Order: sequence, then structure tokens, then C-alpha cells
Amino acid sequence: MTITTCVFDAYGTLFDVAGAARQAAKEPGQEVLADLWPRLAEDWRRKQLEYTWLRAVTGDHCDFRRVTEDGLDWAMEAAGLDDPALRSRLMALYDELPAYAEVPQMLARLKAQGFATAILSNGSPAMLASAIASAGIGTQLDAVLSVEDVGIFKPSAKVYQLVGSRFGTRPDQVLFVSSNGWDVCSGAAFGFATAWVNRAGLPMDRLPAQPGHVLPDLTEIPQLAGRL
Repeated sequence: MTITTCVFDAYGTLFDVAGAARQAAKEPGQEVLADLWPRLAEDWRRKQLEYTWLRAVTGDHCDFRRVTEDGLDWAMEAAGLDDPALRSRLMALYDELPAYAEVPQMLARLKAQGFATAILSNGSPAMLASAIASAGIGTQLDAVLSVEDVGIFKPSAKVYQLVGSRFGTRPDQVLFVSSNGWDVCSGAAFGFATAWVNRAGLPMDRLPAQPGHVLPDLTEIPQLAGRL
């Protein structure tokens, strides 16, 4: 096996999904979020993901902005927040999520080593384009692949097939990297070489396939790709 292509999930892997709530809590007039924002961010992300899974099962697809809005509405109601202006601000900040600190250098190292690089995400093209532009990493990516091309969310195999369709690769030529345990396990089942970025030190998901590698962050991805 020789890796030619490194493919990354976007939200939670390259981009910090807690960044929107964290930033809003720092802004004038949002003192109510000072203690609430960690729970809000966690609930928002959890419901966002749950809604993608349910829609994939039922075949009731929508774009990622809709499930992001729906997840935020649930999280705000659970936190007792009824503030349309705050909702609008949080959604705007979601388009500008910060990249993790190691991301630009990590991608630059991969490109210098000759690897193709891509995002494979549940995100809609417009949302991904905004986040990529805000993070300034567009020149370090060869492709941005969205589930909108197949009309179903991960972990459908149709999503993982987008990589081979774009790059002409076999699954074993691809290193797939995700911070989501269920996502990286599904990528492993598809046949990708995989790395789980387990920033939170979570237990391994109990699924049929397991990640090939577990890392605390993205720093060593270029070294790993070079070894495989």
C-alpha cells in the first residue's frame, strides 16, 4: 500500500466546531453565554450529527445548513435561550469557524511531500467555501468534496466513493482522517487507511471496523502518511 491522497473530514477535524459559541460568548452583550456556551456548543454539535444520521436513514435529505440550524434551535431551547439575534450571530460565526492551530502547517507539509489533499464533508459547498476562505487554507487543498454530490450524509458508502471518483484512487491509496469515531470507522470499513484524531480522549466506538491509527491531533499526519 502506498498512500497518494490524504482526505480530511472538515467539521471537528480541520475546523473547531465549538468556535462559534466560544466567540459569541466573548462579544459585548452576550454575557448570558459566559457559563452556557460549552453546553450549547456540545448540544448543537450532537443534535446536528443526529439529524444527519436520521435523514440518511430515512432518505429525507437536506443540506448541512438546515441540520445546523435545526441543531442550534434545539440547543438554544434546551439552554433556555430565545434570542433571534443571537441565533443569527451564531450561524454567521459557524461560517467562520477557526481551523485548529496545526492545520495550515500540516497541510503545507503534505503538499511539500507530494500528497494530494482534499476535504470530504457533510458540509454544503457554500458553507465549506466560507470556512476554508476564513481559515486561509484553500491553496493547500486539491479538492473539496461535499455530500451534496450524492444527496446523502455520511456514513453512506456513496460519500466515501466520491474520493475515488475524483482522484482515480483505490481505497487503500487514501489516508482518511476524521475526529469523529463513527466516521473514521466507516471509512476503515470502506477500505481507506484511517487515522482517528481523538482530541478529547474518548473511548473507541463499538463498530465493525476500527481506525488504523489514533492521534491526539493532526500534527503527525504527514509523518504517518509518509510511512504508509
